[in-house]
Amino acid sequence: MKKLSIFLLSFIILNSCKEKHEKIITLKESKNNFTSFVNPFIGTSKMGHVFPGATAPFGMVQLSPQTNFEAMFDSDSNYNSETYRYCAGYQYRDSTIIGFAHTNFSGTGHSDLGDFLIMPTTGTLVLDPMQTKNGGKGFYSSFKHAKEEAMPGYYKVDLDSYGIKAELTASTRVGFHQYTFPKTDDAHIILDMVYNVYHHNNKNVWTFLRVENDSTITGYRQTKGWARDKKVFFAAKFSKPFKSYGHIKYDKVAYDGFYRRFNQDKNFPEMAGKNLRAYFNFNTQDGEKIKIKFALSSVSSYGAMKNLETEIPHWNFNKTQQETNANWNKELSKIEVETLNEDDKIIFYTALYHTNLSPIIYEDVNGQYRGLDQNIHSSNGFTNYTIFSLWDTYRALHPLFNIIQPKRNNDMIKSMLAHYDESVHNMLPIWSHYANENWCMIGYHATSVIADAMLKNIGDFDHDRALKAAVNTASVRYFDGLGDYIDYHFVPDDKSHSSVSKTLEFAYNDWCISQMANLNGEKSIEENFFKRSEYYKNVYDSTIGFMRPKLSNGTFRKNFEPMNTHGQGFIEGNAWNYGLYVPQNIKKMIQMMGGKELFTNRLDSLFNMQIEDKYIEQHEDITRDGIIGNYVHGNEPGHHIPYLYNFSGHPEKTQERVRMILDTMYGPRPNGLCGNDDAGQMSAWYIFSSLGFYPVTPGSKVYAIGSPLVKEAIIKLSNNKSLTIKTINQSEKNIFVKSISVNGEKINSNFLSHEQIMNGKKIVFEMSSKHVNL
Repeated sequence: MKKLSIFLLSFIILNSCKEKHEKIITLKESKNNFTSFVNPFIGTSKMGHVFPGATAPFGMVQLSPQTNFEAMFDSDSNYNSETYRYCAGYQYRDSTIIGFAHTNFSGTGHSDLGDFLIMPTTGTLVLDPMQTKNGGKGFYSSFKHAKEEAMPGYYKVDLDSYGIKAELTASTRVGFHQYTFPKTDDAHIILDMVYNVYHHNNKNVWTFLRVENDSTITGYRQTKGWARDKKVFFAAKFSKPFKSYGHIKYDKVAYDGFYRRFNQDKNFPEMAGKNLRAYFNFNTQDGEKIKIKFALSSVSSYGAMKNLETEIPHWNFNKTQQETNANWNKELSKIEVETLNEDDKIIFYTALYHTNLSPIIYEDVNGQYRGLDQNIHSSNGFTNYTIFSLWDTYRALHPLFNIIQPKRNNDMIKSMLAHYDESVHNMLPIWSHYANENWCMIGYHATSVIADAMLKNIGDFDHDRALKAAVNTASVRYFDGLGDYIDYHFVPDDKSHSSVSKTLEFAYNDWCISQMANLNGEKSIEENFFKRSEYYKNVYDSTIGFMRPKLSNGTFRKNFEPMNTHGQGFIEGNAWNYGLYVPQNIKKMIQMMGGKELFTNRLDSLFNMQIEDKYIEQHEDITRDGIIGNYVHGNEPGHHIPYLYNFSGHPEKTQERVRMILDTMYGPRPNGLCGNDDAGQMSAWYIFSSLGFYPVTPGSKVYAIGSPLVKEAIIKLSNNKSLTIKTINQSEKNIFVKSISVNGEKINSNFLSHEQIMNGKKIVFEMSSKHVNL
């Protein structure tokens, strides 16, 4: 009781530190204007790693400012830790802009992209971004946040160094620039083909540009980065003919064939090399606008041009902005909320916005896309998507899509199955982007996404084909310790890093496959993978009460620190938090760890203890901003943990923890994300938890109940139904659920089923300042 009182006092103190606007925002006031509650700057400070620029829902183009150029390695080839801050190319602390790139990840903890940087300048032409070789100023511009604006599908900033106003909008496949110049005979548009996010000296394999006429350019770039063979093609049109153009090549050219007979640097309509920057010169009148439509394709510059001509056949910037704004309103309107205060509403709709940034559409308007085999394919009966950060997004983002974006999630699964068909490894994606598998993180969590959709009857993808793809993926012995896992029934620590995490994640993935097999009536597959799903037991050391690295000789590793997040058999976590990962059999995990009372005490300790810096200092992805005690909300492995109290008989503690996390780990300002948004997972946690429930075990139909933050919500379902979630006596102090009714009938449970949600009508939470057993 004493611990509970201390916790409540801490909660009240933390809660009081968060600024509030006390005006209640009603559903009526927000009607048809949901974008006004989105602040794209939330998460652009510190480790949120989101971008503030212009994009359409799930758009192929993410047209956003880049505020610095940090190479991945220093001059001695050592990793430059500063590059991590620029996973999305932008940091709110900066006061410089070096240009506007057309591709950006949202919220990732590693990075790539930053393709085709455009920068308008005036005066003497400078082609170095930050500093010239002589130590002079590069082509960057200073800017002030007071003259910077962002909303869904639109970004604006004043480039103070040049007196240029920059405005950006985008359709799905086309970025639309609008630059308002001063009067000058020395206006320039720079196209930087050197710049990359996570740049290194060998990243650019080849760049190529053609000047088709005095206002049209096409080209492509091939890079070797996180994606080791990424090709992006473009086609761009200027609203005004350029008077001259040229480029600088930064390569040592050993052989250039008979191209050497030309002066290629100026007004020559072909530019090619590993690293080049092009420029286009103009005369401008005061207030004159130069517009650029810049389309992308994974297939060809011809495909990019067709995307441009189809999506933006005009030069009306405002029209495109308004159309994209309307598309955003359509997506955001799928959940209408009434909140206690304006801040909560801004956080909610910005989180919903972030969940709609990826995966991205990855095909041309004619359905063609570049596949994993680097051949050109046509989507048949689906829209192709890419950017599958599955170790993150299987937890809550894809389950959220099964409620509010089922058609898209069906297409995403079909995209994963296309990836499988094109894979020489016969595997579903692990972490894939831009027609490449980058092999990041662990497990094979496409199985979770597919199983969750199958159990919830989402889509029309082929279940037999999906099961075969899952089984084959789980049978590739050379993948990341999987062969040893199959042989030893755990991943031996002396044979593979992150051995405990891999064992736990493989076991959960295998459970997902067993659920798929059960639905398909494949009994032998079900039994085999269900047996494998219990291998988590083999890395539990009952003598110390922790999951622990085990060696190939069957003994547990001796030198083991449960608090340490580095080198202890866990990836981006430790035994205290990652060791609570058995979502497929939480009841058995609790029993194994001493029963409900001891397990509850363990959870209390996790939230109340303090972790020393030495245990987290070697991880970029774990920072103080996202830690409560030893619970890490700023990283994904523990996102289910606050809901585990429901399984140990203390739902009131789930309700306390969830409300505290909602109130302290998210905010309405640039530092409003406590860690990487990780392609929408961090935001999806907020959406679910604000609504009052969470998918602790994707691949099942059950949601654990928490403590809703909204006053009321209306979820528009795909079956022409809607679900109203209403709270009675909702307030900042009334964090406990006194009663729950579904369609007028009270339930005596701390769980909801998928059917109860999808059948629509109404769920009512009666809230109280005191805990009452349901």
